[in-house]
Amino acid sequence: MATSNHTNVTVTCPAPMKATSNGSWQGDNPLDYALPLAILQICLVVAFTRTLALLLKPLRQPRVIAEIIGGILLGPSAFGRSEKFLHTVFPKRSMTVLDTLANFGLVFFLFLVGLELDLRAIRRTGSKALAIALAGITFPFLLGIGTSVILRATVSKGVAQGPFLVFMGVSLSITAFPVLARILAELKLLTTDMGRIAMSAAAVNDVAAWILLALAIALSGTESSPLVSLWVLLSGSAFIIFCIFVVRPVLSYMAERSFDGEPVKEIYICATLSIVLAAGFVTDTIGIHVLFGAFIVGILVPKDGPFSGVLIEKIEDLVSGLLLPLYFVSSGLKTNVATIQGAQSWGLLVVVIFTACFGKIVGTTVVSMILKVPRNEALALGFLMNTKGLVELIVLNIGKDRKVLNDQTFAILVLMALFTTFITTPIVLTIYKPARLVKSYKHRTIQRKDLDAELRILACFHSTRTIPSLLNLIESSRGTRRHGLCVYAMHLMELSERSSAISMVNKARKNGLPFWNKKRSDNDHMVIAFEAYHQLSSVSIRPMTAISAFDTIHEDICLSAQGKLVSLILLPFHKHQRLDGAMESLGHSFHLMNKRVLKKAPCSVGIVIDRGLGGSSQVSASNVSYSVVVLFFGGRDDREALAYGSRMAEHPGISLTIIRFLPQQGKSLMDTTKSSVTIGMEELEHEKKADEEFLKEFKQGFTTESTSYKEKVVESKAEIISVLKEMSKSNLFLVGRQTPTMPLLDSTDCSELGPLGSFLASSEFSTLASAVVIQQYNPSGPVLIDERAEAGDETEPDTPV
Repeated sequence: MATSNHTNVTVTCPAPMKATSNGSWQGDNPLDYALPLAILQICLVVAFTRTLALLLKPLRQPRVIAEIIGGILLGPSAFGRSEKFLHTVFPKRSMTVLDTLANFGLVFFLFLVGLELDLRAIRRTGSKALAIALAGITFPFLLGIGTSVILRATVSKGVAQGPFLVFMGVSLSITAFPVLARILAELKLLTTDMGRIAMSAAAVNDVAAWILLALAIALSGTESSPLVSLWVLLSGSAFIIFCIFVVRPVLSYMAERSFDGEPVKEIYICATLSIVLAAGFVTDTIGIHVLFGAFIVGILVPKDGPFSGVLIEKIEDLVSGLLLPLYFVSSGLKTNVATIQGAQSWGLLVVVIFTACFGKIVGTTVVSMILKVPRNEALALGFLMNTKGLVELIVLNIGKDRKVLNDQTFAILVLMALFTTFITTPIVLTIYKPARLVKSYKHRTIQRKDLDAELRILACFHSTRTIPSLLNLIESSRGTRRHGLCVYAMHLMELSERSSAISMVNKARKNGLPFWNKKRSDNDHMVIAFEAYHQLSSVSIRPMTAISAFDTIHEDICLSAQGKLVSLILLPFHKHQRLDGAMESLGHSFHLMNKRVLKKAPCSVGIVIDRGLGGSSQVSASNVSYSVVVLFFGGRDDREALAYGSRMAEHPGISLTIIRFLPQQGKSLMDTTKSSVTIGMEELEHEKKADEEFLKEFKQGFTTESTSYKEKVVESKAEIISVLKEMSKSNLFLVGRQTPTMPLLDSTDCSELGPLGSFLASSEFSTLASAVVIQQYNPSGPVLIDERAEAGDETEPDTPV
């Protein structure tokens, strides 16, 4: 009970909420208890924000937009207008628990952000990105100061000038590093030059924003004495020095004792997470904010080795999936759009949005153009750097908690953050269009008249287990031509919704070879294999990385193939062989990726069914001894398979066998009763004529004793299977995808391989023989390509264009 002496009004303080109820059968309402209510709040928030994210996906908006909008809608701006809803789901007495959970999630999220920021990469930032970052901070900060003067004269009367000025400057100058990376990935710009500049500049901007925020917090204490702010800053500096000289060695000790291929000790994980919480406690005691301690510890964790990756795996899904959305709701409950009333308030909103956009976009664009960045790219960079996100909300919430921002100013700035991020993707898509139609290049197939021309192959892989077989296949493809072979080895990396996917970008750029997310060591046989291969004069291997969601990664593959003037794309089959010989699927997304590449490829495509070609390690050129079989039924794809086989036959360690299947006189090997494709007589005659001409040229061309040619007359499926099984001890089969023959299996789940390929991929055929199913490029329809790659410059950075 609290009694006022002046008015004699008795106020009853609500009793604190108990943790758990006795159950509804005992007459308790679960929503009157802290834990059941918190569970309901988490479930509601996650379901609501994820639904919004799905609805906004066609607009290509990052998930943070859905979470900000979801928070605002659940607050007093929309659903919260209903007093019943607000008092039932988000009663005031539950706010302490909600805010505590939200900030607990935020502490570990900021630890993750620190883990992903590699200070070494920031130190290596080029002068161009550094200048763009400084321009992107300075111009908006200065305009933020100007805006703060207008706001203090209107809706923010009476607030302290210093803190308000710094908070306004920081809120206008922030660039959201994780949100920017997500947008760049969505737009396929992540690994382009512009993407690299934007990411580097955003990383610098991120660090600068946190320093400025620490300054703003130090200035915004309730004590008016400047000595207090000075003590806060000095204590904060002392804490950072302590962390560098005491905490970092402890973290390094644990990281050094976490080895690849071994589980990280549980005590190390527990100790690190405890250090994060302790650091947060210290910074909160100092008076900066609990988040800073976690952020600093995250930065100091060694980035090499498995330690940081395991930390991310342990905490990311729980934090990002369940706890972090609560922070957006906590922020949304403080945001009341209804406080923006009248012409003056809406006018101020327009002024704030204009100054935020003007400062960021004009500042970044002008400096970029001075640094010789093309005009379209410079303008796109300006809009990209204008991206806001979670860090912006953190700044605004701290400002509101510190009484620097009132309700109206807070609502204005939240809407500004939402608007500037929302417009980024559509505007960048409008002003920056790298994809357009271009002239076709000459060599899109292996079959060609100019046999001395360089053969370019784009070899894709998504795990290191396929690299030995890939290298052995490349070695077999080397040939003896004057211009040899150029291979672009593309690592396919999935960009998931997880924030840590951003750290993959940095890891992929750390060195020329993107295949290892760890410190390179001399005993890594993969590194030795690729580096040794790179030294071969006749084979040039160039590493590339494609970082994208698997439902759109086929675009990266096709654009890169056209940009590098590739003749053959090699894709891993979506199944791998288990120890018992059975084929096991790697996932439906890989299956769909292969189908999409087959449909949209700008050149020939080969799907590699790997059963350990050459064993589990790369075989040196002198030790190559493979028997390769080409199965020839006729048609465009079979001619391409034979052209590939004839190139392989040039290798001294390859013995090539061509088996031509012929139907009995007057009969066809195609099952016309089940075939949905009808081929005209004229086209059939044309294909037969092309087959005979190609075979004639091939027979005239091969003189090696290791090449043999056989013809088999068959009339049934059983006879074809019998011939194939006779050859099942061979190392490698080369077959066409759309082979004019009957299906050899009654049913298959990989029909995209065609009648022969699907049989060769089945477990009943062989457990030893690998196969490449080849589709020759069909020149029907134009292909999209990035204008930067039109020239096909061989010296360009080897990243997807």
